[in-house]
Amino acid sequence: MKSLSLNPRRRLAPLLLVSASLLGGALLSGCAGLVVGGAVVGGLMVADRRTSGAQIEDQAIELKAINRIQSVLGERGHVNVTSYNRMALLTGEVPTEADRSAIEQSISQIENVRSIVNELAVTANSSIGSRSNDVVLTSKVKASFLDARDLQANAFKVVTERGQVFLMGRVTEREARRAGEVARSISGVQKVVRVFEVISEAELAELQPSKDAAKDGSKEAPKDGAKN
Repeated sequence: MKSLSLNPRRRLAPLLLVSASLLGGALLSGCAGLVVGGAVVGGLMVADRRTSGAQIEDQAIELKAINRIQSVLGERGHVNVTSYNRMALLTGEVPTEADRSAIEQSISQIENVRSIVNELAVTANSSIGSRSNDVVLTSKVKASFLDARDLQANAFKVVTERGQVFLMGRVTEREARRAGEVARSISGVQKVVRVFEVISEAELAELQPSKDAAKDGSKEAPKDGAKN
C-alpha cells in the first residue's frame, strides 16, 4: 500500500489515498509535453458532487497551472495538473527531484489550491504511444463506470499516466472500493491509485435529488457548507 504525498501547507480531510498494483506490464517512457486536466462544462455541473463554485475554481486552477509549469520546466518535462474540489493532483514526468519539488511549490501558491497530491515521477518523459494508450485506458475506465449499475459515473474523475489510473471524486467508502475493483479489471491497467475525498452515506444522500425533485425534473444543489 502506498501513501500519497500531500502538501503540508494545507490538508484536505477526510481523504482516502490508496494505491493498488496489478501484476505484469512495464512502465513506458519517451517524449515531452504539457497537459492540464479536463474541465467540467454544461449540464454536467448540475450532476457533479462539487458545488458549482468549486467546479469553476478547479477549472481556474488547471488553467493557471499552465503558466506555472512552463515557468519552472520550460519544455523539459511532461506534467499533468488535475484539480478536483480544489485538490491538485500532479502526474507526469520531470527530469530531477528538484523539479518535482519546485512544481509542487509553484502549484501550491495558486489561489484556492487547498492541498496537493504529488505523483510526479523523476524519469524520462512518456512517449506519444504511451500517452495514446493512456487516453484509451481512461475511456475504457469511464465506460466501465457507466456500465456499472452500482456506481454514479459522473462522480469520478479519471486520469491515466503510463498505465496507472488515478481516480478522484467525493465518494463513499463503498463507492471507492467498487470503483477500484472496476478499474483494476480493465486489461492494460497496471495500477489503480485512489485519490478520494471520502464522504458518509448520509452525506451522499444529501447530495442526491429528492423523490419530489426527481419528479419535477430538478436536482438539489450540493450545500456550499459541505466538507470539500
